[in-house]
Amino acid sequence: MKSNRLLSMAVLAMSFIFPLNTVAQFGTIESIEYDASNGRFLVSNGNNVQIADGNGNAAGQFGTIPRADYGMEVMGNALFTIINNGIIRAYDLTSGAQISTITIPGTSFLNGMASNGENLVWVTDFGAKKIYEIDFSNMVSPQYTQIVSNTVTTPNGICYDGDNSRLVFANWGSNAKIKAVSLPDYTVTTLVENAGVGNIDGIDNDAYGNFYISSWGSNNPKIKKYNNDFSVSEEITVLGLSSPADICYAQEIDTLAIPNSGNQTVKYVGFETPSSIQETAENPFAFSCYPNPVTDKSVLYFKLKSAAVVRIEILDSSGRSVGLLVEENFGATSHKVVIGELDLSAGIYMWRISDETSSYVLPFVK
Repeated sequence: MKSNRLLSMAVLAMSFIFPLNTVAQFGTIESIEYDASNGRFLVSNGNNVQIADGNGNAAGQFGTIPRADYGMEVMGNALFTIINNGIIRAYDLTSGAQISTITIPGTSFLNGMASNGENLVWVTDFGAKKIYEIDFSNMVSPQYTQIVSNTVTTPNGICYDGDNSRLVFANWGSNAKIKAVSLPDYTVTTLVENAGVGNIDGIDNDAYGNFYISSWGSNNPKIKKYNNDFSVSEEITVLGLSSPADICYAQEIDTLAIPNSGNQTVKYVGFETPSSIQETAENPFAFSCYPNPVTDKSVLYFKLKSAAVVRIEILDSSGRSVGLLVEENFGATSHKVVIGELDLSAGIYMWRISDETSSYVLPFVK
């Protein structure tokens, strides 16, 4: 039921508030891919592949026969998907027709997928701790090679980093690691010994050398961003996370797409940023909102000199509080909070950000 304030739902142990989704839902989400040639996101949905609209809702089936049980990858004019029992298939992005298939015998649980955008696809075997390379130069008769026989850890999501001639893969388990495979010689190295989160599912990179991971955590799902050498990280606060699975960074539109396998929803995070965010005496948080007027992809930006419990709420034009967005402990760094859908009537409102010592109000338009 809607009221005159934000519809609320507790997100596990976090004190976030966000609106309920009443539109058409997906079934069994596992991964998402961006089809740039057709300007759409495709979602693995068990025995079919669904198209996601701009708000992350199910908007119709892709083709009549495509199936994707786990990871997917767009390469050229084809969608490559992982199907149970070690099967990988490719479907034409225009017609949806199946154009290639290969079965890798003896696999345990093929899960994550990446490509070089030309002819090579890589998949992780979550159960057997292996990584395979598949050459689709000949779509009629693709060839596979086992390039890593034992990752030691449990490999899940994987992405291609051509600038550094490597594959980067995330791992399941507590205190999860992030590792790399050198493509010249297939040696495995550890990039992050302990990511500070558990059960990493997905990983992808943007066009600027940054990497993003999705973690189920321990009742505390997270999205984290790393720089190119994984020496610096930041947490990106996204409302409504629930077992975030195999993420996709759509480089063409600078958008991170997050398939939530826990509640069967899709969330988008836009990374176009304001031209300048400045800290002043009047704005101690360097607080900004972009874009404004707000959409479900708008992002709040702020930074802290020291760790603090930050509260962000919504005020109406009379200054009355009409909704709480975030009340959480944040570290001493820059932060982004994705707003998501706001159950507000059109009009002028204000964000009020505060901690124990300071407060700042910023108008916005809905």
